[in-house]
Amino acid sequence: MSTGRHLVLFYDYVEDVVERREPHRAEHLERIRAAVADGSMRMAGALGDPPTGGALVFHDVGEEAIAAFAEGDPYVRAGLVTAWRIVPWAVVAST
Repeated sequence: MSTGRHLVLFYDYVEDVVERREPHRAEHLERIRAAVADGSMRMAGALGDPPTGGALVFHDVGEEAIAAFAEGDPYVRAGLVTAWRIVPWAVVAST
């Protein structure tokens, strides 16, 4: 079981995110990969098919750092994210 504090950064996307994300996608994914590589993020992905939002799971990271991540995300800067929020996640089971 994974110990430590988990927080989820939820994104709400614009309806036409799939059509509009391409110019920003590589940088968005690279920032996610870097956060996973440094251990601050455990996983991330789109919600829905087609996507209506995203969920990015952070581990042992303060809310200020997560907010800075969101504010610097190319999807947020380009207006593809209509709202974002940070929610604590009380993990009760994990592999």
